[in-house]
Amino acid sequence: MVFWTLLWIIFSPMSSPLRTSMAGNQITSFIFISFVLGQALSADYIYSAVMPQTVTALTGSCVQIPCTFNISNFEDKREMAESIYVIWLKNQSHYDSTESFIAFNSSENIIRGFSDIKMTRDLNERNCTTVFYNITMNHSDRYYFRLEMEPDVFRPTFNPNTANSSDSSKTVKIIVRDSPQPPELKLSKPQYVMEESTVNLSCSAEAPCPTQPPTISWSNQHESARITTQLQEKPDKTQSVFSYMTFKASYKDHRKNISCTATYPRNTPNDSTVEGNVTLQVLFPPKETHIIITPSVGTNVTLTCKSKASPSNDMN
Repeated sequence: MVFWTLLWIIFSPMSSPLRTSMAGNQITSFIFISFVLGQALSADYIYSAVMPQTVTALTGSCVQIPCTFNISNFEDKREMAESIYVIWLKNQSHYDSTESFIAFNSSENIIRGFSDIKMTRDLNERNCTTVFYNITMNHSDRYYFRLEMEPDVFRPTFNPNTANSSDSSKTVKIIVRDSPQPPELKLSKPQYVMEESTVNLSCSAEAPCPTQPPTISWSNQHESARITTQLQEKPDKTQSVFSYMTFKASYKDHRKNISCTATYPRNTPNDSTVEGNVTLQVLFPPKETHIIITPSVGTNVTLTCKSKASPSNDMN
């Protein structure tokens, strides 16, 4: 708008009809050019970042923040820049030159409030994944990601209040807990399973620190069970340990309680252990049928026929 106003001031004094007409044409042309340039300038400053809105960390462990970013004309800016580095701001998005809110500055290896913070990916590949180590309760807060391309090429802070950035997930909140969440134990068929059918159990435990993932163990596991365990990435790029147990159901498994236990290593005297539980409900025809004869005085004799079945089918 400022550019258009200056053009109007320059051309408005023309008074003759011919000059007025020419001026009008020139003004129209310049306004059109300024609009195109304005669009190009705006597009040059489009940027976005993708990271989880929240991550849950465990005291005495580390937490990884998966992070990727995109900047318009990034390759061109990268060619102009002599250096590119990351800053993580704690609690506020405003960049303070006194660095009082800087938790991490990768250019000078500045670390405040943490024992260690490391970049684990390559910024040239638009990956800003960062690991915060030795988490304490004081680290619960909101953290803002800032990228600096120097000298004075591009310095965006990825802030939800930034008008020219369309991504709403430009900051991450770290929630710190003293004890981990129990693992999620799921049965492929949540109601009843038929005898001799395949039972699939999955147990998942969050792994906020991929270098120290939890270990998963099973109780009351079937003698023929097959167990596989692996670290998997979730849609928000955080990670969890998944353990799967598969076996054929037996009538002896009816009402059996199965649990999976997740053990988290920590830089503390004791590891943290949490578990999830599920009770199997197996459908099967009568089993272990037997007759009980109860003699009595006189001519009457009581015969009792009993068996195990699901649903229950006691016969007397």
